[in-house]
Amino acid sequence: MPTYEYECEACGHEAEIFQSMKDKALTKCPSCGKNKFKRKIGSGSGIIFKGSGFYCTDYKKTSAPKDSK
Repeated sequence: MPTYEYECEACGHEAEIFQSMKDKALTKCPSCGKNKFKRKIGSGSGIIFKGSGFYCTDYKKTSAPKDSK
């Protein structure tokens, strides 16, 4: 689940919210309570594979071509 950045247009409060991609964007500011809380549009980030199970040997190697005589 991604982390989204939000900013209130009324009071300037900023927050990073961890929510599902299926969830609707939040609108109510947790600081001032006004419905001016907007999701910022970011450039995103690259995919980072962490943890066990991600190795360079996980990909199928192509065999060298056989010599034809």
